[in-house]
Amino acid sequence: IVSVASRLLQAGKILEIPVILTEQYPKGLGPTVPELGTDGIKKYSKTCFTMLIPEVEKELQSFPERCFIILCGIETQACITSTTLDLLEEGFDVHVVADAFSSRSCRWLTQWMNRLKQSGAFLSTSEGVILQLLQDSSHPKFKQVQKLIIEPVPDSGLLSLF
Repeated sequence: IVSVASRLLQAGKILEIPVILTEQYPKGLGPTVPELGTDGIKKYSKTCFTMLIPEVEKELQSFPERCFIILCGIETQACITSTTLDLLEEGFDVHVVADAFSSRSCRWLTQWMNRLKQSGAFLSTSEGVILQLLQDSSHPKFKQVQKLIIEPVPDSGLLSLF
């Protein structure tokens, strides 16, 4: 999950896509792992399950062409689901990256993904999302991003749940 999410972040940096990062109660649960590569990205601490806290809502409003969100993380049954439902309610297209989310118990992931799909979220893979952002191999940053996706992602076993 960390390596796939890191790859998404790297692609976002190359393509100059804004990134918003929240941490669920870092004082008690610990901070974002350094392996994710989030140096230089502002982190918003929260205790509620949704990431749509006032500070994040304010940041989202600063992006004039905001229309879709790419979402990854852990605790699908809590944070991913709450955030997805709140973003959908705000009118965003939400793309949940199926190979970049997880849960303490993977047993229920299929149920939660079905719930998110029924609610209107799109399920994607990291490579699929990255290629959709590029749209064309003639994109000026294609070669840089291609280096990220040339190697297959580690198999977490999660995609087989869908």
